[in-house]
Order: sequence, then structure tokens, then C-alpha cells
Amino acid sequence: MIELSDPLFLLLLPLPLLAWALLPPRAAYGAALAVPERIGRRLLAEAGQGGLSAKRIPLLPIVIWVLLVLALAGPRQLSPVAALKVSGRDLAIAIDLSGSMVREDFHLDGRQVTRLEAVKTVGADFVRRRAGDRVALIVFGSEAYYAAPFSFDTEAIAQRIEEATIGISGRATNMSDALGLALKRLEGSQAKARVVILLSDGVNNAGATQPRAVAQLAAELGVRVHTIALGPKDLESSDPGERGVVDAATLRAVSELSGGTSFRVRTTEDLAEVTAALARLEATDSDGLAAELYREFWVWPAAMAAGLCLIFAWRPVE
Repeated sequence: MIELSDPLFLLLLPLPLLAWALLPPRAAYGAALAVPERIGRRLLAEAGQGGLSAKRIPLLPIVIWVLLVLALAGPRQLSPVAALKVSGRDLAIAIDLSGSMVREDFHLDGRQVTRLEAVKTVGADFVRRRAGDRVALIVFGSEAYYAAPFSFDTEAIAQRIEEATIGISGRATNMSDALGLALKRLEGSQAKARVVILLSDGVNNAGATQPRAVAQLAAELGVRVHTIALGPKDLESSDPGERGVVDAATLRAVSELSGGTSFRVRTTEDLAEVTAALARLEATDSDGLAAELYREFWVWPAAMAAGLCLIFAWRPVE
């Protein structure tokens, strides 16, 4: 059903008629015309009966005025929109962008890819499936930065993940600061569930705080931390001094201290399975909030009024 957004504008409709009725007629000026007395008396009689000199209501300007007032009143129609699922969860995703993420030891669609490319492909798809969550993105290397604040716009967050580049945050691994930055934003959150997903492929070698200490703070704040240890080899099973290994034990301790879950990822298939498991752990099914969107129709009476104005200007009504 069509309704008006500002129906009070309809009070302007009788304004031209009131002006036409109440304002005195404009005096006509022109050359005098000499006519026989009998014709002159007839002209005066017609004028007294509402004839030639009586005020007439010009129809076209009145129609134009009605259309303009109708456009100002804002005719519109409520369009049915599916309710957005709202989980009541704030989800911060922290992704490692340290130098080791350039290692090409993953396979995706039959080709060898870097760790970062695998994470971007699978991670962006995971975020796009989080409709209903407020999602934020943190990237970290030597330092940790907010790449995107908390938002329901999961498509925008997914695009930020796909645009992530090695080196913008330094080439070391500072997972403590990344987790601390997430907790700082989540501390004031009113969400009923607050979750951090921390993905790293290295050993914490930057920052003054130990990851376990930050995990203990997360537990005190009621924030669950799920960790993903990414890479073919981990620190416990690798040779001494071997590079490109992940500290799976520390990541596992972080998740256990905070009440979260730890995952070990060695292949792209493992990464896809982890995102599916996280989706089950942090399900988004819930009642949604209805959104009211309107189709605006004011442009049609406005366009008709503009067209009639052109006609009136080109051929004035007598």
C-alpha cells in the first residue's frame, strides 16, 4: 500500500486557490479601444456577470501545483525485506602477515600457493558466511593493526582479507599484541558472545607480553579464543633452528586458557575443515531484526510537474 512520508505537506494544496480568491485582481493596462455605445454596454454587462474581465482559474498551473505538493509529501511503498539474522556475537579475526606467510607449501585447486594465499581464499569465504555476526579484522606482524572495525558488513571484511599484503605490519610475529588489541575492543562490547580467532604460522618473537598472559586476561574478560596453527611443521617436532615452523603448543595453550578450541592446519583441506568446524562451534542461527525499506515514488509527480511546466512556458494558457 502506498503511503506518504510527510503528509503535512498536503496542507499546502489550497494555497493557490486562497490566493486567487483573496488577493485583488491585477489591474490591466493597455491601449483604449473605441467601440459603439451599444457594444460597450454589452461588454460591461458580460463583465458584471463573470464574463471577460472576471477572474478565471487557470487549470494547468493548478495541476502543476498539486503534483509538486504530492512530490513533497513523498509517496512511497514499504518493500518486503527478509530479516537479517543477528547472532549477538562479536567476532574478531586476527591474521598473521609475518614474512613466513610467503612460503609456498600449500596447494589450492591443483597449484602450489603461499600460506597467505590459502588463508585469504578460505578465510574470505568463511567471513562471507558469518552473516549476523559483527566481524572485525586484525592483521599482525611485528605490530598489530585494525584492518577493519566491527561491522555487520561481512562482504567488506572479506574483501579486506583478500587485499591483505605481507610487510604492511612488519615481518616478525607478534601474536600477543594482536590478541591484546582484540581484547581492548571487545572489553566494551555488549554482545552476548565475544570471540577471537587467532591464526599464526610462526613463533611469537616480538612484543613485551607473552601470549599465555594475554590468554589469561581473555579468560577473565569472558572472551573465547580459537587458535589456528598453520604450517606443515611445528616447533615441537622440527629440527633445532629450522625456520618457518609454527608454535602449535603456545597456540594450543592460548585456546585452552580462554575456553576456546585449537586447530592444527597442514594443508588447504585442513584449513577448509577448520573453518567448517568453527562455523559449527559459533553457529549464527537466531531470530533476525526486520529492516524497513521503501520504494520512493516522489520522482513521478515531480517529473510530470516539470513536463507540464515546459508545456506551460512554451504555450501559456489564456
